[in-house]
Amino acid sequence: MTQAPTHTQQFATNPERVVDQKLVARAQNGDKASFDLLVLKYQGRVGAIISRYVSDHHEISDVAQETFIKAYRGIKNFRSDSAFYTWLFRIAVNCAKNYLASKGRKTPSVDVDIDDAEVKGNHASLQDISNPADQLNRDQLEALVLRTIKNLPEELGVALTLREFEGLSYEEIANVMGCPVGTVRSRIFRAREAIDKAMQKAQGELA
Repeated sequence: MTQAPTHTQQFATNPERVVDQKLVARAQNGDKASFDLLVLKYQGRVGAIISRYVSDHHEISDVAQETFIKAYRGIKNFRSDSAFYTWLFRIAVNCAKNYLASKGRKTPSVDVDIDDAEVKGNHASLQDISNPADQLNRDQLEALVLRTIKNLPEELGVALTLREFEGLSYEEIANVMGCPVGTVRSRIFRAREAIDKAMQKAQGELA
């Protein structure tokens, strides 16, 4: 009778974690390039977590930078019996809380759920890029989003549509549009940013 894999065995055979373990091991031995790869891999998810505490884009960037600085300095103390991203996300949460405290701001009463934040960072959608004011009802919001997408440069609008409405992966979009995955990510980020600005403007007009 075949035994079910243990938690440790499942951890060891998880492709993402195996890659992380290798990069972490190299970073612990002084390979900064490996740590840079971890930064590139997780900066979006780290930003998603921090944005639950801090709303200003510049502040999010500052806290994210502090998170990765602390992670780099503490990487030798990381133990691979837990997932690297869990360890990293905890640092991000602590940095966000410390930042709020340093500014005399109140920390949100409900903590971010690490697993939930990871999912949102990995699969961010239009629902996650802004919290529209109550005055903007669903119909108004939908019309605003569609109008903004229509006015976007073609490459941004296509990339966002394929991602948000067709559900394609970044790799699939890259194949469709004939460009690198990094370019796809950049286009989608810029498109979401444009929609976020449009929402903020609409909120200001209704205030």
